[in-house]
Amino acid sequence: MSKQSAGILLFRRINNQLQFFLVHPGGPFFKNKDLGTWSIPKGEFLDDEKALDAAKREFFEETGSSIDGDFILLNPVILKSGKKVYAWALEGDINHDNIVSNQFEIEWPPKSGKKQSFPEIDKGAWFDFETAKQKINAAQVAFVDQIMKSY
Repeated sequence: MSKQSAGILLFRRINNQLQFFLVHPGGPFFKNKDLGTWSIPKGEFLDDEKALDAAKREFFEETGSSIDGDFILLNPVILKSGKKVYAWALEGDINHDNIVSNQFEIEWPPKSGKKQSFPEIDKGAWFDFETAKQKINAAQVAFVDQIMKSY
């Protein structure tokens, strides 16, 4: 079975302009990477979990904030890895300075025998449409485009 993820694209209006909330992956592999590495808060789920429930859970795990409202189903995308990403958009707000992400543990440095913990998400930020398209993973640009076309 192919892997699948679910996530939430939070957006808001500031001075009649749409902004999109994206998160940057934590850990040593993404430390110095920016363009094309940001994402919607998302994560994997199994077939026995509803995709929207997984998206809400992942949003909480990656930001520390619960989310609810009138979700807008977006068309799924397929990442280069073959993973299918289901997403919902929601108009809302979050203080990007106060996100608290769950942690993951890996051997670091590689082959050192030492385990280190890193936040799954090291930061979140709001971006206008053009900047969001540059920052977000290429396959996920379609999510931002879908909202821009609707609003």
